Amino acid sequence: MTNANTIGRLAGAIYLVVVVTGLFSLVYVPSRITVSGDAHATVNNIVAHGSLFRAGIAAFLIKQVAFLLLPFALFKLLRPVHQGMAIAMVALATASVPIALVSLTNRLDVLDVLGGSYSQALSPSQLQSQAMLSLNAYGNGLLVTTLFWGLWLLPFGCLVIRSGFLPKILGILLVLGGIGYVTQVFWEILVPATRFPDLVLLPAAIGEIGICLWLLGVGVRERHAR
Repeated sequence: MTNANTIGRLAGAIYLVVVVTGLFSLVYVPSRITVSGDAHATVNNIVAHGSLFRAGIAAFLIKQVAFLLLPFALFKLLRPVHQGMAIAMVALATASVPIALVSLTNRLDVLDVLGGSYSQALSPSQLQSQAMLSLNAYGNGLLVTTLFWGLWLLPFGCLVIRSGFLPKILGILLVLGGIGYVTQVFWEILVPATRFPDLVLLPAAIGEIGICLWLLGVGVRERHAR
C-alpha cells in the first residue's frame, strides 16, 4: 500500500467517525427530542430521554475532535494538488470547531436548568423558558458553525476535482454541498419564515458520505495530478 493510500485510508476512517457521530447527534437525537413549535413537549422529551440527550452531547464532542483531525489528514493527501487551496480547506474546517464547542455549552446548560438546583428554585414555566433559551442559543451557534461546514467543502471539493486520483463527481457534489450549506445559513437569517428546502443539502450528504467510503474502501488511484 502506498503512502498516499495509507493517508487516504486514515482520512477515510476519521471521516467515518465524523459522519456517524454527526448523524447521531445532529439528526437522530433531535428527531427523538425536538418537537417543532412545541416547547413544552421538547422539554418533556429531554427530561424523559435524558440519557439520549447526554449521548448526543458526547457524540457531538467526539465529532468535533475528529473534525479537528480530519482536515490535517486531508491536507497531507491533497497538498500536492494545490497548496493554497489545501491551506484554505484546513483553515475553514478548523475555524468551525471552537464555534461548535462554544455552542455546545448551551446544551449542557439545559441539563443544569432541568436537573440542577434551578429545578428547585424556578417554576415549571420558568424552567421551560430557560431551557428553550439555551436550546435556541445552541441552534444559533450551530447556524454560524454551518457556514464554515459549507465553506470548507468548497476548496475541498475543488481539490478532489483537480486531484486526478479521486472521483471528480464526488468533488462536484462536495462543491454543490458547500454552496447548499452557505445558502441555508443566509436563507435562515434573511428568510426565517420560510422553510429551507432540504433537497438542496442532498449533494453535501452524498458527497461527504461518498468521499468517506471511497477513501476508506478504495483509497487513491495511482494517477496523480500534475
